[in-house]
Amino acid sequence: MPENKEFCNYDALRLENQLCFPLYACSREIIKKYRPFLDEIDLTYTQYITMMVLWESQRISVKELGKKLFLDSGTLTPVLKSLESKGLITRKRSTEDERVLMVEITEQGEKLKEKAVTIPPRVGGCIVLEPEEAIELYRILYKILNKND
Repeated sequence: MPENKEFCNYDALRLENQLCFPLYACSREIIKKYRPFLDEIDLTYTQYITMMVLWESQRISVKELGKKLFLDSGTLTPVLKSLESKGLITRKRSTEDERVLMVEITEQGEKLKEKAVTIPPRVGGCIVLEPEEAIELYRILYKILNKND
């Protein structure tokens, strides 16, 4: 049996002592709750959050989209290809700077917004948090993401 001091050093490796684990597990569980609602509109969760940015912005560079979603281009490119094949977005080089790839929502993509608008309250109904708790959790999570000004 290791002496007490050495044993304490290993406490840092216990799953129950990790902040990252419950964040990871909660994220997976919440995304699981989205799945049946997103299946109705034929989107994955990553496609859905991408469309949320486009419903708000209409047109955005791939680089800026990646920043907003905390996704790298290797993750984002297949998502954009899939959305484009569904007719929800277009990808074109910027006329001002051809090195910049722009993403723009299509009319079909804009119409999908009407079906998607019911998803947040439906998912919210599956999560057991008081409104004040949800607000505090949101604040803390964005503080971790360094987005809290």
